[in-house]
Amino acid sequence: MEKRDFKFDKRADKYDDHFEGKLSKVFYELIYDNIKLAPSVEVLDVGCGTGTILRTLSDRESISAHGIDVEPEMLKVAKNKCPDADIRLCSCEETPYTDDQFDILTACMAYHHFPDKEAFEKEALRILKPGGLLYIADPNFPFLFRKAMNMLAQRFNGEFLSSDEISDRFVKYGFSTVSVSKHKYGQLVILQKT
Repeated sequence: MEKRDFKFDKRADKYDDHFEGKLSKVFYELIYDNIKLAPSVEVLDVGCGTGTILRTLSDRESISAHGIDVEPEMLKVAKNKCPDADIRLCSCEETPYTDDQFDILTACMAYHHFPDKEAFEKEALRILKPGGLLYIADPNFPFLFRKAMNMLAQRFNGEFLSSDEISDRFVKYGFSTVSVSKHKYGQLVILQKT
C-alpha cells in the first residue's frame, strides 16, 4: 500500500462540502468538459476519493465504473455515492486489474500525491487498452510557486509537475499527448496509450 501524505480519512465525511471539495470543482470540470464517454466503457478513477467523478460520469453515461484509493474512510463515502461501482482499497502502483482492461483512466487531484509516479506510469500502461485515454487533472502552478510548493510537498512524498513534465514522463512509457487544457489553477493532460 502506498504511503499516504495527508490524512484525508479524517475529513472524508466533510470533504465534498468544505474547502477541498469546492477547490476540486475546477479540476472536476476540466475532466467533465473534455472526457469522451460511450456506453459500457470501462473507467477507472485512480485516487477516487469520495467518488464524485465516478458518480457524475455514471449519471452521464452507462459506464462500467471502478475506483481505487488508499483512504478507507473516503472509500466508504464513495461506495455510498456509487453503489453500482467497483470501489477498492488499493494503491495506484500495483492494481488487481488485468492487462488492457480499461478504456479510460482518470486521476483528479491525485497524481501529485503519488509517491512513486514511475510505478503508476507503468501500471497505467499495463491496465489501459491500446488506444485508451488517461486524464490527469492536477494543479497548474507558475514555475517559482511550484518550486516553493514542492519543497513543502516533498515532506509528504508529493510533487507538483507542469503539464510538459507530466507529458514527458508518460511519453517515455508509450503514451502520446492528446491535449493539454488549463483553467484558473487547474490543468488537464490527456494522454493516449499508443
